Order: sequence, then structure tokens, then C-alpha cells
Amino acid sequence: MMKTIEHSRRDFLKGCAAATAIGAVGPGLFFSGAAQAANNHDTVVSVFLRGGMDGLNLVLPVSGQDRIHYEQARPDLAIAASGTYGALPLTLGNGSATGFGLHPSATGLRDLWNDGMLGIVQCCGLLTSVTRSHFDAQLSIDLGTPGRQGTGTGWLARALDTQPGVTASMPLTGLAVNSRQPANFNGSTTALTMGSPGDFALNAGAWSWQKARENSPAGLVGVNDVLESMWSPGNTGLERSGARAEGALRVIAQQPYQNLPADWPTSTFARQLWTVAQSIQMNLGLRYATLDLGGWDTHDGQGTAGSGYHYYQNKIAELSDALSAFHATLEASGHLSRVTTVVQSEFGRRVRENANRGTDHGYGNPMLVMGGTVNGRRLYGNWLGLDPQVLSPYYGDVPVTTDHRRVLSEILIRRMRNPNLGAVFPGYGGYTPMGIMKGSDLAPVGMAASAASPAVAASAIAPSRRPVAPRPSTPTRPSTVDRPRPAPKPTPTPSQPGPDWVQQVQRDVRQIHRRVERFFRDVLP
Repeated sequence: MMKTIEHSRRDFLKGCAAATAIGAVGPGLFFSGAAQAANNHDTVVSVFLRGGMDGLNLVLPVSGQDRIHYEQARPDLAIAASGTYGALPLTLGNGSATGFGLHPSATGLRDLWNDGMLGIVQCCGLLTSVTRSHFDAQLSIDLGTPGRQGTGTGWLARALDTQPGVTASMPLTGLAVNSRQPANFNGSTTALTMGSPGDFALNAGAWSWQKARENSPAGLVGVNDVLESMWSPGNTGLERSGARAEGALRVIAQQPYQNLPADWPTSTFARQLWTVAQSIQMNLGLRYATLDLGGWDTHDGQGTAGSGYHYYQNKIAELSDALSAFHATLEASGHLSRVTTVVQSEFGRRVRENANRGTDHGYGNPMLVMGGTVNGRRLYGNWLGLDPQVLSPYYGDVPVTTDHRRVLSEILIRRMRNPNLGAVFPGYGGYTPMGIMKGSDLAPVGMAASAASPAVAASAIAPSRRPVAPRPSTPTRPSTVDRPRPAPKPTPTPSQPGPDWVQQVQRDVRQIHRRVERFFRDVLP
């Protein structure tokens, strides 16, 4: 019996070692260092609304000719201009009307707007690359290289890699609160991916053998307790990865993450924001964080606003309530002046509702930028209106007049003091600040010098049609935009696996197994 137990323990620890080694290869576990003593830096929180959020029912016209066109295009889905379930008016700081309002469920966002902590950039998106595909549009935005999907690294990974002031001693500079690593952090060896702090643990095998607890037998050394020594001296890439994985587990386990506060909403999205809020307040050196909120592909049964069940109404409330709680917590703890939250989706929806009382894939969409770092209570960007004749060259879509990278670039430069736009957004050119962010400007580094003509929305959905004629010139149309350049042919680097990498991993795992067996021969007679 004793021999059986000994072999079971050995086999269990071998399995843990192999599982940890395999998991360490994944970027979600690359993490090391000790906690920062002070939090005197800015943090960007990127929220991606997966599925194509209907921005025209989040930020909607409430007056003028655009209101007439809006109601004609959406007889069943239009949000009322006033009343109990009417739009929440967006006014400027001097009280004057903007002609727009928020969905009536977005009371939290409305309050942030009134407090001067929310700015809205209209007609944002992929200016130089148009697609109706969720996958293509999301990947283009995540990678930060529209029209080029072979980059291999995400824009947040490149932003983190080029971020001034970041050192290896900082324990948590990048964080994705997700069950898997999002594409915007692809290629990062420092960003951490975790669904929740409570789930971020090595808990395979028998519970009583995982680690020493208060009720454990005297002298018990748990599997997790010996992981650090197993990876020493760390001469191989596998061992170094394992050491970083073990360091990530240890540091997160040492942080006092708490349960969701009673005054917070209880959605999964709110819980993820709570993890980000705590990570910011723990002074761990967090620079970039990202999380998703899905469920925005509202082709049918979208709903509007009113009593009873309205799907879209509930989604807006989920988004607005969680963001409101997040910013209130940061403001109460004194961190809001250094946190910028940006909300975007891959594209908007069509102006006209469809026959299923929903909306199909569109083009331009608002981006929300909020926090104490924002010149808020203002609308930014070029709004061309909803006149069908104006929208005709875009096949009835809200056009894109502002490249989403322009907004992100201003955040990088004015708040993160990271001017390396050429590295973060390869091929992007023509950046000029919009004034949405507080702070001073730096000269962009490595930015493309020239720009290309903006894409026309219809070109991506009508390949069999004749080439679309250039759009008529308008006073509000930007004169220059960005030109994507061909991606350079990738060249091998020392960190890329060679053709015999499988054999090397097998040799490393066998070496680890031998080390585990020697360990048990020493401690288990």
C-alpha cells in the first residue's frame, strides 16, 4: 500500500509538472517579478463589444432632419426622443444641446458624461479596410493592422513592449480578464490572462496534496509548494517558462482580491471589471488591461426601450451599470485621474432595421472614451448625418470618418507617454490629435509619412459590382487618412521554435521527470 501511494504521488507530480510546462508555453502564464511600491503611472482599459454593437441606438439623434431620417429607417426600433423611455439628452458643459441622446438604459454613462468624464467619438472604425465579417473586423482591430492579418502580435502587446518605464521587476504590466488570451495581446510574454483571480490556480490532482493547509499533517509539503525549486536553475527555455508560470501563480495568490462589493452589479462583465479595478488599486504596475463583452449580434428581436423584455435594452444596462460602478470605485480610491477606459466594437449596424426587427452588419460606430483623463462632455469626429442621399455611397451605412487608431494613438501619446506609433500601429500614417485626451503631445516615432484614400463601405460586400465611383467631396470629409503598408516578411528570431522543437520539449520534460523522481527518492524513503 505504501508503495502504491508513493507511486501515485510521483505520477501525480509528474503530471502536474508536465501540465505546468505545457501551460507555461501559453502566454497567459508569462508573469514575474515583485510588486511595485507606488502607482504613479497611467493605465488603459480596453473594452471590446464583440458582435457589432448597434451604436445608432446607443448614441442617437433626437432632433432635426437626422431625427426624421432615423425614425423613417427604424419604425419599430427607434428610441423615443423624449418621455419615460426616451433618450437621455447629451448637453455640452454650457447646457446647450448637441442634438443627440443616449439610450434610456445608459444612465451610468449619462452621469459620466454630465461629470465631464465621457467623450464620444462618432463614426469610428476601420477607415482603410472594410468587411462585414465579425472575424476579419475583430482581428483587424485587435492586431491594429487593418488589411493585414499575418502580423502575429496584437496592438496591446506591442504597446506594452514599447511602453517607457516598464521594467522586468513589475509583476503585472498587462492583464486580460478572459478565459483565453485575446488577439490584442498576441505575442506578449509579459501580459497575464486569467478569467478570475479565484480560478487562477494549479488545482489538478488530490485536493489534500496540492499545498500545505492549516489542517494538513505536520511536515506535509504540497505539490504547489515545491514548484519553485523544481524549475531551478532554469537553464532551458521550458524551465524559464515554468518559473514564470509559477511566479504568476504565487503573486496572484498573494494578492488580497475580494468578492464583488454589494453595491456593484452582478453580471460576469461587472465581475471582470472588478478584477481590473482591484489590480489597478493594488499597485502592481498595471499599464494595459483588456476585457470583452459579447452578445451584440442583434439580427433579430433586438428590441428597443420600454417595459417588458428588450434584449438590446438589457445589454446597454449591463454595459452602462458596470462601467459606472468601475469608475465610481476608482474615483473613490483616487485612481481615476490616471485611468482611461476605451469602449469599441468591430463595426456598427445598418441604419435601416431588417424584417426581423433587428439590424444587420454595418460600418461606422461610436467609440466611448472615459475617465479622469478625458476632455469629456463633448462629441468628436465627423458626423455626416443620416440623409439617404449622403449615405448612398456607403450603401446606406453610417460611414467611418475617423480611424479607430487615431483615438488609440492619442491615448498612447498624451496619457501613456508612448510615442512609438510606428511599432504599435505599423503602416499607420497621418495621425493628428483630436483633443479628446488631457495631456501634452509628443512627436510620433516611426509613423508612416503618407496616407491612402478611405475605403468605401460597399466595396467589401459587392465584389461583383462595377468599381464604386469616388465619393463626392464634402466639407467635413478628412483630407488625409491612413495608408496600410504591406507587412514585412517575417524573419526567424532566436525565440521562434526550430524544426526540432518537439524533440527538445520531450527531452526537457524527461529531464523534469527525472528531477521529480530524484526529489521523491530524497524526501520519501
